[in-house]
Amino acid sequence: MKITSNIYIVGGPSESHPSDAAIYLFVSGNEAALIDAGTGAGHDQVMENLARTLTNPEQVKYLFMTHCHYDHTGGAAALRAETGCTIVTHKLSAFYLERGDPEVTAASWYRAELSPLDIDNVVESTPCDFPLGDHSLTFYHTPGHSPGSSVLTVRSDGKLVLFGQDVHGPLNRTLLSSREDYVRSLEFMISLDADILCEGHFGVFSGREKVRQYIESYL
Repeated sequence: MKITSNIYIVGGPSESHPSDAAIYLFVSGNEAALIDAGTGAGHDQVMENLARTLTNPEQVKYLFMTHCHYDHTGGAAALRAETGCTIVTHKLSAFYLERGDPEVTAASWYRAELSPLDIDNVVESTPCDFPLGDHSLTFYHTPGHSPGSSVLTVRSDGKLVLFGQDVHGPLNRTLLSSREDYVRSLEFMISLDADILCEGHFGVFSGREKVRQYIESYL
């Protein structure tokens, strides 16, 4: 599914496997970035979807993981093995991924085992910019749903696109969610005034008013 001239959905419940959260692809020139990795159960289909858009999987320079939960990270190791990408996530997500923590990553919810995952680029402070082709993605720490929850923004076709995975939460004690942090993060996302929101489970919202209303609904 094409969202803008250079943003695509290449994974998710309909695109790769029912257990996968949305996987987004951003392309700029000869370089590309993935946002999240799914569980890995739909890996072959994700690679097929990438092949329809990219001439070479090694164009994928970055794999940004918005938080540590299994439905967003379980497929990361396999994607790195095939593309050679750099895995990027916030330090509070890296902490649990590098330990293969089954509870905080929610792997236990999927009756899955998450092997410890080495993170190539651990983000310690935000905002943090990542040049890609002729563009730059900005990484923000937005805790609440999880300690390391983060979002990214990029300009595409003159519009500000927000990769705001799991805006909807949920909040759960086992996942170390924080209601106070979550509210602050929602308010911050509203302040970005994005034109397009790419969410992790509930699709794509276009138009500033629709984006704002969707995020505000969780306040």
